[in-house]
Amino acid sequence: MEDEVDRLVAAWRRERPDLDVEPLEVLSRVSRLARHLDRARRQAFAEHQLEPWEFDVLTALRRAGDPYQLSPGQLLTQTLVTSGTMTNRIDRLAKKGLVERLPDPSDRRGVLVRLTAVGRDKADSALAALLDQERAILADLTVEQRHALARLLRSLTAPFDNL
Repeated sequence: MEDEVDRLVAAWRRERPDLDVEPLEVLSRVSRLARHLDRARRQAFAEHQLEPWEFDVLTALRRAGDPYQLSPGQLLTQTLVTSGTMTNRIDRLAKKGLVERLPDPSDRRGVLVRLTAVGRDKADSALAALLDQERAILADLTVEQRHALARLLRSLTAPFDNL
């Protein structure tokens, strides 16, 4: 089965035989897949009136376990945004009733961000919708192929995650 990347690589090999374009065979497919996944994510989140960044913050809190709270610094680490951006996001989520700020009992100057019941329900339902979208993307792969692909992609992403 030929895809657009095969055509792109063939054209580059014809036009630039002096270059090794083999990385395109993998990374162009990863890039194209990322665009499809982004569309699927946006669709799943839109069905639950969430932006991707809202889902990221809500699910970071949800993964923390009961009582579903983290410090703003912990949220920064998990979502890879600046402190100013996170403050704005927390404000917007609090205004929607999806999170609440609480005093940090271990730091009088600090706060904790806690998921509300409404925020938890939204995170759970959006996650279920996302997983349905992702299953559809992976539907043509066997379980063994999905596991092998996950292992291969992990070997590429792990060095970036451990910087």
